[in-house]
Amino acid sequence: MIGWLQGELAGPWQQDKRCGLLLVCQGVGYEVQVSLRQWQQLPAVGSRLSLHIHQAVRDDGWTLYGFSERGERDLFRELVAVSGVGPQLALGLLGTLERQQLVQAIVQSDLRRLCQAPGVGRRTAERLAVELRNRLQQRFGLALSDDDDALAPVSPQLSDDHRDEVQLTLAALGYEVLEIHRALRAVARQEAADGESPWAADDWIRECLRWLSRPAA
Repeated sequence: MIGWLQGELAGPWQQDKRCGLLLVCQGVGYEVQVSLRQWQQLPAVGSRLSLHIHQAVRDDGWTLYGFSERGERDLFRELVAVSGVGPQLALGLLGTLERQQLVQAIVQSDLRRLCQAPGVGRRTAERLAVELRNRLQQRFGLALSDDDDALAPVSPQLSDDHRDEVQLTLAALGYEVLEIHRALRAVARQEAADGESPWAADDWIRECLRWLSRPAA
């Protein structure tokens, strides 16, 4: 697998909405796709350039994606691991927001900011926040939203698998990430007071829906 390349920038290119460059290394030219933001910041043709590479292998060939920083490449890999997020969508996110801004938007469930990227709709933004928030928060050490403690851990009785199932089910029903976590926090208090054996995911979903459907105060 190719993880890093250093060579001479032979020329940038654009094809439809894709941006890339030809990097000549030891007499071999590599076609590398990059984000629009990085493409706009490329040095002059003939300049020396080094890129951290993600190599995607498919039945019909392989594609190289280049990043100026290793951390950006690692974030790209986190993004494409999310269901429904392909390489072009991930490049769109990285091309719209700088790495720190993107991590912060995911950690703080800033759906409006995530939806600024081309091709990113509300459901995709919610999925990114649900699946990546905790992992990115631990990895990059960013603070959660100032809204309140709604995103704090919910309950030791709620396993990661059950929590993901509950969150994705409620998100599919149209609820926002912060709404879902407020409901989980409220239901966790109810479960603790109940004192019975740990609930199944269906119990959490039912009680969360009941809490979310309550009349406004």
